[in-house]
This record gives sequence, C-alpha cells and structure tokens, in this order.
Amino acid sequence: MTGSEVPPSFRLAYVPGVIPAKWVRIWHERLPDIPLELIQVPAAEAPDVLRRRDADAGFVRLPFDRTDLSAIPLYTETTVVVVPKDHIVAAVDEVSAEELADEVVFHPLDETLEWERRPGQPAIERPATTADAVELVAAGVGLLVVPQSLARLHHRRDLTYRPVTDAPRSRVALSWREDATTDMVDDFIGIVRGRTVNSTRGRRPAPGQPQQNKRTETGGGARHKPAPGKSTGRNPRRGSSGAKRGKPRRRS
Repeated sequence: MTGSEVPPSFRLAYVPGVIPAKWVRIWHERLPDIPLELIQVPAAEAPDVLRRRDADAGFVRLPFDRTDLSAIPLYTETTVVVVPKDHIVAAVDEVSAEELADEVVFHPLDETLEWERRPGQPAIERPATTADAVELVAAGVGLLVVPQSLARLHHRRDLTYRPVTDAPRSRVALSWREDATTDMVDDFIGIVRGRTVNSTRGRRPAPGQPQQNKRTETGGGARHKPAPGKSTGRNPRRGSSGAKRGKPRRRS
C-alpha cells in the first residue's frame, strides 16, 4: 500500500432514536477488515448528508425527498405523548389526539411527525429541539407527542409516555445514493434484511469459512455416479430404448 492509499471504510449515518447496534455488530463479525464509522445526524439533514456523500448509507425517517436516493422501509414506530408522571394522562393506557385538545402540546422545530392538524393548544414559542421540549414537559408547562424511540432516547425518571391512537406515525428506512450502490452498501443491505452469511447474494464468507465452489457447467451439469447400492432409476434388464433384453445364451 502506498502512502496515498486509504483503507476502505463504511460510513453509516443514523437519526436520533434509531439504534443501529445490532447491525453494526453483525458487520464487525462478517467484515472485520472494514471499519464502520457511525455518524449521528438530525433527521431533517440526513437525506442531504447522503446526497453529499458524507455517508455511504443511513437510517432516515420517512417521508423525505427521495430524489437521487434509494430507500428500503424497515419499520413503523408507535407515536406517544410524553407527560409528567403525575399527569392525568399517566393514569390511562392510551389517548387520542382529541383528548389532548385542551393541553399545551409542544411542536419543536426538529419535529419528525407530519400532521394535517396538530393536536392541543400551541405554545407561545416552538422549542428548537426535541430535547428542549422534553425539558419543558418536565417543568410542567406542556406535553410532547413524538415517536416512541425519541421518548425513550430522552427518558427522564419524572416523565412517562402513553400511545396516541390516531396520531401519524414515523417510518424508518435504510437509504443510500442510487448511483452509489457499492459492494459495501450491498453488504449492509443484506445484513439489515437478515440475509445469512451463506446467502446466494452474499459476496463474502464468514471469517474462517471457505467459499462455496460453483458447480462446473458442462452440457447441463456434471453427472455424478450413484452411491453403492443406490438405483439409477433405470431397469438393468432394459436398454436405453426401454426394450426388454433376452436371456443370455449358454455356451456349449
């Protein structure tokens, strides 16, 4: 390797709330020679990070402008309302958006949900971030509706959350540039989709495992001799045309 060459690496972006640890672990097991770099980015900036090639692939939130980008939807999150533990909502199993009509509900500038009509009463000012909104909820001045993973990410001992039955939901997808579907991107897609290391679409075997030899194609495939005692499926008394052979003549 010359001094100007850089060893290959894989850069994976992810938005707050997504936990890529499981897929990263599998990557390290299957491709220990290729480092994986994690890059956390705000949800609104993730598509542009991919377009600028600042990451090879990324976990993003749908919907987004998919111009020049491919995406595989992975899962849909439950939407919850974050409330103080002594709030009346904490006493029920779930609520509807209509039941929050009289509450101040924060809608931070980095909100990830798309509302046709936002629930609750608007706050005087919109918090800059979801983290700021959580602090205001803890102060008892309003509530916050977010994907469940963000409620977990910003968990506080004095707060809890409950599902909102009729709220829009956030979907998480794996995305990458359409014109940059490299071998490493394809490897990561296989990991996320649950392909095994021996999958026919996999490129590399697991460390220590030999690659599977392809069968030599010779006129429709090589023939193998049957195991001893196994029938070939052909009657030994019949020729190739199926005609029955006569008994051999006894020599005089």
